[in-house]
Amino acid sequence: MAINVNTIKGKPKAIGDRVLVSDMHFGDQTTASGLIIKSDDGKAHGVYARWGKVFDKGPRNKDPYNVGDWILVEHGRWTRGFKVEVDNEELEIRMVETESILAMSDEKPSGVQIGKEFSDGPADIDPSSFINQ
Repeated sequence: MAINVNTIKGKPKAIGDRVLVSDMHFGDQTTASGLIIKSDDGKAHGVYARWGKVFDKGPRNKDPYNVGDWILVEHGRWTRGFKVEVDNEELEIRMVETESILAMSDEKPSGVQIGKEFSDGPADIDPSSFINQ
């Protein structure tokens, strides 16, 4: 008989070159002015890359990002989430495909949407800021 585990207690570790992320947003969004934008997950215009916070990376992963950094992951290149409780905080963790990481940032990106459906003009982020110099 299968046991349904709602939350795992403890800190999972990534193996090999894999990456575990948290804080990947899929629900409703609220703009700075208070407008609520309904979740678009599962709709054609909801197909875009998403940011996630690196929770752990495997010992063979030599990519330049670290735990706590933010990575941009190509759409759909993550697993279903599972809940963990770490230091009395509940997080939803997902594994992402290492080769599908498009960009990284040491700060949480804000107001960044990827996809032509959200493009009203010039981008509000400079793509060159993601290039190591």
